[in-house]
Amino acid sequence: MNMVDWQVRAADDPRFAPGRGDRNANPEGLSLRALIAEDYRTHGRDWFSEGFWVLFWHRFGNWRIGLPKPARMPMTLLYRIMFRWASRSTGIYLPYTVRVGRRVRLEHFGGMILVAQWIGDDVTIRQNTTFGIARLDALQDRPVIGDRVEIGAGAVILGSVLIGEDAVIGANAVVRRDVEPGAVMGGVPARRIG
Repeated sequence: MNMVDWQVRAADDPRFAPGRGDRNANPEGLSLRALIAEDYRTHGRDWFSEGFWVLFWHRFGNWRIGLPKPARMPMTLLYRIMFRWASRSTGIYLPYTVRVGRRVRLEHFGGMILVAQWIGDDVTIRQNTTFGIARLDALQDRPVIGDRVEIGAGAVILGSVLIGEDAVIGANAVVRRDVEPGAVMGGVPARRIG
């Protein structure tokens, strides 16, 4: 997809618009405390869940954007330190510029590079998963993951693709094209198998 096609897609579907990190992109209508409590419940009320801690610092990174500048500066320093600690200690890389919905579950430990435009509500992502760009000349072409998507271990989703609601991406599948809602995808390259 060239830059013009990507811009048209971003205009048609706001989920494809890049997160610039200049505003709080946490889900609206919930406080930081409520989001953290929901993430804690989503991760089985386990304080030691790696996914919970990665989402904690992700939510914090977005929340700090809404603070006045004098208060934001020390919170930004804290976020940067803790983001690095969380990504290195858990093996899960999720920058605050990725817009993440509610009740997202990061299952298991490690190997997750989650650089998408959008991750919807009630999504489950398993270990060794990669979301990101497909080519160096298309740095804004990142995937959009719809609501209630299940992503298997080792899945790779690259480029400006839309994973439709209720889709299932099988283990080790490589997705480079849009996936219809409710589809079950598997293989390299991924094909509809159910």
